Amino acid sequence: MRRGLAVALATLVACAQPASAPSATPPSTGSQPARSSPPTLTPAPTPTPTPTPRLGPAVVENVQLIASGLEAPWSVALAPDGRLFVTERPGRVRIERLGAGGGLEARPWATLPARANPDAERGLLGLALDPDFARTSFVYLYYSYAAPGGATLNRLVRMHDTNGSGTNETILLDNIPGSSNHDGGRIAFGPDGKLYVATGDGEQQARAQDPKSLGGKILRLEKDGSVPADNPLAGSPVFSLGHRNVQGLAFQPDTGVLYETEHGPSGFFPACCQDEVNLIEAGANYGWPIVTGKPGDQRFRDPIAWSGNLDTWAPSGAAFATRPGPLRGSFLFATLRGQHLHRIVFTPDGRGVAFEERLLVNQYGRLRDVYEISTGEFLVLTSNRDGRGRPAPDDDRVLLVTLR
Repeated sequence: MRRGLAVALATLVACAQPASAPSATPPSTGSQPARSSPPTLTPAPTPTPTPTPRLGPAVVENVQLIASGLEAPWSVALAPDGRLFVTERPGRVRIERLGAGGGLEARPWATLPARANPDAERGLLGLALDPDFARTSFVYLYYSYAAPGGATLNRLVRMHDTNGSGTNETILLDNIPGSSNHDGGRIAFGPDGKLYVATGDGEQQARAQDPKSLGGKILRLEKDGSVPADNPLAGSPVFSLGHRNVQGLAFQPDTGVLYETEHGPSGFFPACCQDEVNLIEAGANYGWPIVTGKPGDQRFRDPIAWSGNLDTWAPSGAAFATRPGPLRGSFLFATLRGQHLHRIVFTPDGRGVAFEERLLVNQYGRLRDVYEISTGEFLVLTSNRDGRGRPAPDDDRVLLVTLR
């Protein structure tokens, strides 16, 4: 084990490899109804130009195995005490204790009544820790469930970490449309202290353009689930609309601007591909299902980056590199169908692509999430036991990836 990582482990400010884990294969190199008319668009703040990250390839310096034997993990977050929280789609929140003598705890931190099945997308999905977790011990979760009558719905809940177990489940937002697929699910706290929630259209495309529906949106909430007074639609949690299936949210470290990753249409050409990375503006409409790709239609926002008409990424969890160094400001996201970790360097204004590359290509199968830790390294989740992958004997895994 490298000395720098060992030091980080000792202080519990970063992840580490538990003593029992083998090494991974080394890498090669609310109350008021929303109005039905289009919302007034409030432009996002113009990103302040910052020194551009390296306009060239990143080096994969090291990959280490942190945990194995997980079942379709979806989201990960690291608590201040060094516990790694991981959601598994069948409904379990697992704890990986880091450092010497640690490992994956056999008993789940919590088990939720999630509706999940192989070769679908629903289940226990997003996870976020309260930014003040050390004081509040609050954990936020997003999961699919079976409603009376058999429909799939999604809800946002808050739980309390009590003596190492999840207790006091409190529903903050319910009746989010769902289906076997297109359930969204990513949740993240922004630099404004608000909770952002990504939803999918639940396989009913019209929901994305309906401001009264919670489907196909990015939502913005207070910590208690109430609607912020400054949301673009009065009394509504809707922050942006016109989305198909958002699975990644990340905030640029210097400007606080929100970027997302979104799945494009599924099918055969030309109704395929066109996965997106979008810069999110309050009240803006991103076009689904009226437009896809980059049509230049002034009614909608075009993506900053997209996979084109012939390629499919199936992008999921996203993160920015925030630590000092040549990669700071890089945008990274995990891909499922693409089976790689995608890195983008935006132009200084944040509205274009200066450089992009693919890392870990076809080395670990489907990748679901990427999460930066305090050393500047990244945790990456595989998703090979989700019914759509080809699992290795130790899948699914949490990997620690060092980039330089």
